Amino acid sequence: MKIEIYGTGCPKCKTLFANAQKALTDLNITADLSKVEDINQITNAGIMFTPALAINGEVKNTGKLLSTDEIKKLLV
Repeated sequence: MKIEIYGTGCPKCKTLFANAQKALTDLNITADLSKVEDINQITNAGIMFTPALAINGEVKNTGKLLSTDEIKKLLV
């Protein structure tokens, strides 16, 4: 599983990354979790609002800071 957090490094983007890490740990899921901070990559993915979260290349959320529990629901 590949999870990408899109954002330019703002506090909400950093919190979304931390929440995703916690969700993976809580569910005992191994995944490739990465940050995408390059504005060209963000716009090429069709993302207009950050933070954003993509799972296996599919954008699941944009413009909202998801909680750990909300991320867990997307993962199971």
